[in-house]
Amino acid sequence: QVQLVESGGGWGQAGGSLRLSCAAAGRTRSAYSRGWCRRATGKEREFVAAVSGDGLRTYSAVSVKDRFIVSRDTDNAENTLYLEMNGLKPEDTAVYYCAASTDTIWAMSRGKIDSWGRGTLVTVSS
Repeated sequence: QVQLVESGGGWGQAGGSLRLSCAAAGRTRSAYSRGWCRRATGKEREFVAAVSGDGLRTYSAVSVKDRFIVSRDTDNAENTLYLEMNGLKPEDTAVYYCAASTDTIWAMSRGKIDSWGRGTLVTVSS
Protein backbone atom coordinates (compact mmCIF):
# COMPACT_ATOMS: atom_id res chain seq x y z
CA GLN A 1 0.00 0.00 0.00
CA VAL A 2 0.95 3.59 -0.48
CA GLN A 3 0.52 6.23 2.23
CA LEU A 4 -1.11 9.50 1.18
CA VAL A 5 -1.14 12.92 2.88
CA GLU A 6 -3.19 15.84 1.57
CA SER A 7 -2.55 19.55 2.05
CA GLY A 8 -3.83 22.85 0.68
CA GLY A 9 -7.48 22.82 1.69
CA GLY A 10 -9.18 25.85 3.17
CA TRP A 11 -11.48 28.68 2.22
CA GLY A 12 -12.15 29.97 -1.27
CA GLN A 13 -14.57 32.39 -2.87
CA ALA A 14 -16.92 31.59 -5.71
CA GLY A 15 -15.04 32.12 -8.94
CA GLY A 16 -11.69 31.85 -7.24
CA SER A 17 -8.99 29.17 -7.18
CA LEU A 18 -7.39 26.76 -4.75
CA ARG A 19 -4.72 24.10 -5.17
CA LEU A 20 -4.58 20.81 -3.32
CA SER A 21 -1.49 18.66 -2.99
CA CYS A 22 -0.99 15.05 -2.00
CA ALA A 23 2.34 13.51 -1.08
CA ALA A 24 2.85 9.76 -1.33
CA ALA A 25 5.14 7.41 0.54
CA GLY A 26 5.74 3.78 -0.25
CA ARG A 27 7.94 1.63 -2.38
CA THR A 28 5.72 1.48 -5.45
CA ARG A 29 4.11 4.91 -5.26
CA SER A 30 5.02 5.80 -8.84
CA ALA A 31 3.21 2.74 -10.19
CA TYR A 32 -0.17 3.75 -8.85
CA SER A 33 -2.89 5.66 -10.61
CA ARG A 34 -3.66 8.64 -8.37
CA GLY A 35 -6.63 10.88 -8.04
CA TRP A 36 -9.15 12.81 -5.96
CA CYS A 37 -12.59 12.09 -4.61
CA ARG A 38 -14.79 14.30 -2.47
CA ARG A 39 -17.64 14.02 0.00
CA ALA A 40 -20.01 16.85 0.70
CA THR A 41 -22.05 16.89 3.88
CA GLY A 42 -24.99 14.53 3.57
CA LYS A 43 -23.86 13.12 0.24
CA GLU A 44 -22.03 10.04 -1.02
CA ARG A 45 -18.34 10.26 -1.78
CA GLU A 46 -17.83 10.97 -5.48
CA PHE A 47 -14.98 10.73 -7.95
CA VAL A 48 -13.40 14.02 -9.03
CA ALA A 49 -10.36 13.38 -11.21
CA ALA A 50 -7.43 11.00 -11.69
CA VAL A 51 -4.08 10.77 -13.47
CA SER A 52 -2.18 7.71 -14.65
CA GLY A 53 1.06 6.48 -13.14
CA ASP A 54 3.14 8.03 -15.91
CA GLY A 55 1.27 11.32 -15.63
CA LEU A 56 0.19 11.26 -19.28
CA ARG A 57 -3.51 10.39 -19.05
CA THR A 58 -6.18 12.12 -17.02
CA TYR A 59 -9.88 11.63 -16.48
CA SER A 60 -12.25 14.02 -14.74
CA ALA A 61 -15.86 14.00 -13.64
CA VAL A 62 -18.22 15.99 -15.86
CA SER A 63 -19.00 18.37 -12.99
CA VAL A 64 -15.39 19.59 -12.79
CA LYS A 65 -13.96 18.79 -16.21
CA ASP A 66 -13.69 22.38 -17.45
CA ARG A 67 -12.60 23.83 -14.11
CA PHE A 68 -10.28 21.42 -12.26
CA ILE A 69 -6.90 20.17 -13.47
CA VAL A 70 -5.27 17.05 -12.04
CA SER A 71 -1.56 16.45 -12.43
CA ARG A 72 1.36 14.75 -10.77
CA ASP A 73 5.07 15.42 -10.48
CA THR A 74 6.75 12.19 -11.54
CA ASP A 75 10.21 13.61 -10.90
CA ASN A 76 10.09 14.33 -7.17
CA ALA A 77 10.59 11.66 -4.54
CA GLU A 78 7.07 12.01 -3.14
CA ASN A 79 5.43 11.76 -6.57
CA THR A 80 3.24 14.68 -5.54
CA LEU A 81 -0.31 14.82 -6.86
CA TYR A 82 -2.05 18.15 -7.48
CA LEU A 83 -5.58 19.36 -8.03
CA GLU A 84 -5.82 22.87 -9.45
CA MET A 85 -9.33 24.05 -8.69
CA ASN A 86 -10.54 27.03 -10.75
CA GLY A 87 -13.91 28.69 -11.10
CA LEU A 88 -14.90 27.50 -7.65
CA LYS A 89 -18.58 27.09 -6.85
CA PRO A 90 -20.28 26.74 -3.45
CA GLU A 91 -21.26 23.19 -4.46
CA ASP A 92 -17.55 22.31 -4.56
CA THR A 93 -17.55 22.53 -0.76
CA ALA A 94 -16.52 19.09 0.51
CA VAL A 95 -13.81 17.04 2.12
CA TYR A 96 -11.38 16.13 -0.63
CA TYR A 97 -9.59 12.80 -0.43
CA CYS A 98 -6.43 11.78 -2.20
CA ALA A 99 -6.66 8.26 -3.58
CA ALA A 100 -4.44 5.66 -5.20
CA SER A 101 -5.19 2.56 -7.21
CA THR A 102 -3.30 -0.30 -8.80
CA ASP A 103 -5.91 -0.20 -11.56
CA THR A 104 -6.58 2.35 -14.32
CA ILE A 105 -7.87 5.88 -13.88
CA TRP A 106 -11.17 4.75 -15.41
CA ALA A 107 -11.47 1.98 -12.83
CA MET A 108 -10.77 4.60 -10.16
CA SER A 109 -13.75 6.60 -11.41
CA ARG A 110 -15.88 3.51 -10.77
CA GLY A 111 -14.61 3.13 -7.21
CA LYS A 112 -11.58 0.86 -7.56
CA ILE A 113 -9.45 2.53 -4.85
CA ASP A 114 -6.69 0.80 -2.86
CA SER A 115 -5.44 3.61 -0.60
CA TRP A 116 -6.97 6.77 0.83
CA GLY A 117 -5.64 9.90 2.45
CA ARG A 118 -7.38 11.36 5.52
CA GLY A 119 -8.94 14.20 3.58
CA THR A 120 -8.73 17.98 3.54
CA LEU A 121 -11.71 20.33 3.83
CA VAL A 122 -12.47 22.82 1.08
CA THR A 123 -15.12 25.45 1.77
CA VAL A 124 -16.32 27.80 -0.97
CA SER A 125 -18.31 30.88 -0.04
CA SER A 126 -20.74 32.62 -2.41
